Amino acid sequence: MLRPARWLGLIVLLAIALPAHAAGVDGSAMPWWFWPLALFGACFLMGIVAVPAGIGGGTLFVPIVGGFFPFHLDFVRGAGLLVALASALSAAPMLMRGGLASLRLALPLALVASASSIVGALIGLALPVAAVQTALGIIVLAIVALMLSAGKSEFPLVRAPDALSSALALNGVFVDGATGRQIDWQVHRTASGLVVFLVIGVLAGVFGIGAGWANVPALNLLMGAPLKVSAGTSGLVLSLVDSSAAWVYLNKGAVLPMIAVPSVVGMMLGARIGARLLNVLRGEVIRRMVITVLLFAGLRALLKGTGVWA
Repeated sequence: MLRPARWLGLIVLLAIALPAHAAGVDGSAMPWWFWPLALFGACFLMGIVAVPAGIGGGTLFVPIVGGFFPFHLDFVRGAGLLVALASALSAAPMLMRGGLASLRLALPLALVASASSIVGALIGLALPVAAVQTALGIIVLAIVALMLSAGKSEFPLVRAPDALSSALALNGVFVDGATGRQIDWQVHRTASGLVVFLVIGVLAGVFGIGAGWANVPALNLLMGAPLKVSAGTSGLVLSLVDSSAAWVYLNKGAVLPMIAVPSVVGMMLGARIGARLLNVLRGEVIRRMVITVLLFAGLRALLKGTGVWA
């Protein structure tokens, strides 16, 4: 008998396979309302798994929709930023109330990443679609390798905060819902973290994928924040970074309401469920499922960009 987490994984894969099959058979033969409904259903499921994984909805949205739906990649990337923004904003109130997201930790990191994301968005819109699609496939497969190799620690040992984190008071307390323990946390290597988030912002703007996949390892492995705080704070960083890059896509006319509206609504509804799951669900379950979906979507994006699987 399949466990609930495995049922959820199968549903996510079916949500990808259905529009992929329809597009492969004859996308023009489908009624116009099929694609908004398919987007809504797929994004609802993405929102459920994205928040507990701390990767942001755009990380799943862009490779999946860009690879399996018949939309131009520029429109997908523009919608991807809005989707990541929506999922982050929808989950943020519950995460902050539970102490799983720190606004004080998110603000300095989001400041540098927001500025660089604007530059990344301008670069992404100037590049040929095939080049971006191929690069997206490579990046997504690199994300999979990073998630497989990263030795995430639930509660990293930070012996002493550095001078910058002390000055900014980057510390806090949260109660772990799985164990009932009260956890005091602090961070270090703050200057290195700011540099890393500067690069993360560029990637978020170029590919419209939110870059939550990079936020969590940077917060957890580099700066020493607890894993659940890293996942929750990642959503706050995403909400600020993606709102900056999204304006560039809006200004260039690369946001199509038929794609963006059902995607954002589905992602917001799913993210509210995902925020509740973050406190009680084992992170490893969600992590394995996300790796499987991203591996599938990354291969599809790479083959589509190189013309092997059009």
